[in-house]
Amino acid sequence: MRIRSLGVIDDAVVELSPGFTAVTGETGAGKTMVVTSLGLLLGGRADAALVRIGARNAVVEGRIAVPEGSPAVVRAEEAGAELDEGTLLVSRTVSAEGRSRAHLGGRSVPVGLLAELADDLVAVHGQSDQQGLLKLSRQRQALDRYAGYAVAVPLGKYAEAYKRLRAVTAELEEITTRARERAQEADLLRFGLEEIAAVEPRAGEDTELAEEAERLGHAEALASAAAVAHAALAGNPEDPEGVDAGTLVAGAQRALEAVRAHDPALAALTDRIGEIGILLRDVAGELAGYADDLDADPLRLAAVEERRAALTALTRKYGEDVAEVLAWAERSAARLGELEGDDERIGELTAERDALRSELGALAQELSEARAEAAERFAAAVTEELASLAMPHARVSFDIRQTEDPDGVEVNGRTVAYGPSGVDEVELLLAPHPGAPPRPIAKGASGGELSRVMLAVEVVFAGTDPVPTYLFDEVDAGVGGKAAVEIGRRLARLAKKAQVVVVTHLPQVAAFADRQLLVEKTDDGSVTRSGVKVLEGEDRVRELSRMLAGQEDSETARAHAEELLATARADA
Repeated sequence: MRIRSLGVIDDAVVELSPGFTAVTGETGAGKTMVVTSLGLLLGGRADAALVRIGARNAVVEGRIAVPEGSPAVVRAEEAGAELDEGTLLVSRTVSAEGRSRAHLGGRSVPVGLLAELADDLVAVHGQSDQQGLLKLSRQRQALDRYAGYAVAVPLGKYAEAYKRLRAVTAELEEITTRARERAQEADLLRFGLEEIAAVEPRAGEDTELAEEAERLGHAEALASAAAVAHAALAGNPEDPEGVDAGTLVAGAQRALEAVRAHDPALAALTDRIGEIGILLRDVAGELAGYADDLDADPLRLAAVEERRAALTALTRKYGEDVAEVLAWAERSAARLGELEGDDERIGELTAERDALRSELGALAQELSEARAEAAERFAAAVTEELASLAMPHARVSFDIRQTEDPDGVEVNGRTVAYGPSGVDEVELLLAPHPGAPPRPIAKGASGGELSRVMLAVEVVFAGTDPVPTYLFDEVDAGVGGKAAVEIGRRLARLAKKAQVVVVTHLPQVAAFADRQLLVEKTDDGSVTRSGVKVLEGEDRVRELSRMLAGQEDSETARAHAEELLATARADA
């Protein structure tokens, strides 16, 4: 990794060994920034406070070796990233304003993608993870993670059934608790539908009736106007001497017919006058028919107004016009069908709920049995690891229990509480020495013991997880003496299967590393490119002496440092 303008680090390059790398240095020198840098490359949360004062942004760049065909490679290539000789180039930039950008294989990518790849690439563990292990939920997750498919398969089925049961129960409660409200709603809908059915409105009927009412209300005036217009066009039989438009047009046409042969233009005008005469006769005929057909019956007008009043009563309640009234009726009929089907629906939901509870109980029992079997293997493996970590008499076990609950599910003849992950409460117990009763690790383990239990758990996980890199941030806190030596030895063995990076203050641990990196500040308080260096030979002895006694040149400390290195080389 190359780190620039991050915290106390101005510009530094960190070269990690494929095996075991120990990162050491004085308190406050910036060792934790190495962990923070790796966290940023793996999609961790960006914080403007990480940017070095006076810098525009902090940049972390890394080259990560990835196995060909691994899930990380597949996901990276899907995002358009390109591999460089089996490695992925990753960079993360954090601005002083808090904005963050990520690049993978030469492509700009969402930060979330780096977090996805992290699950397949690196397992990061710090002192906060130890505190997390004290939570029962984390202990159950750790056991489930170790169990693998034996738990994952029934847990997946259980989760689906649990989700469906929650949905069915919620719907059932909603129907039953709102029964009165739903009955009232049904009555209102039923009344409205009956009122509309009694009127039997037709689509567009309101418009048709409005037009008819307008016509009937002015029937006399309409008939009189039609008669006058007809007389003007076709003449009045009672006044044979009167002059009408039809007679005048016919006279004009006769006058032109006599001379039309002498001028084509006049012939054309004659034809047009003939067309006018035909049109006048047609209109006059229609006016006569209109007057004959016009209904001036006041009884019909009363009937129309009565029908319009009935429709208006509906539109006041159910819509702006008859079309909206009919749409309301259609929607309400569907809703009424739902409400009237409540009793049947309650029966269906109750039957489904009972079936799901029975299914959930069976799956919970299968899940508990799988956890119990995995717990024995997990506890035995962690106990064996603790023997290698200077806790030869310690015993780890799991307490898997259920809580009685009358509203729960039936498992092995008992009705117990259940949740999204099953019915089990899983607790990790530790008996640190013979004769000591197993107690929860939160109460039965000291700080140093908890660190070793955490390390033992991770070593066991290393045998089942395909993660190629482990990063431990001072998980050896609270440990010293022989236990520290054993932790260093165990980390070295773990490094034979995976890359291990440890930020440590213990010389006993650092001595076992394949490569030791020293983080040191310059006089101005920053860490420069030369401030993270690989320690070899005499330099490594001096640093281990400082870690042992705080004195690089102490002969006693040097002798002890050389002894530690010799022990580590012999163990390798």
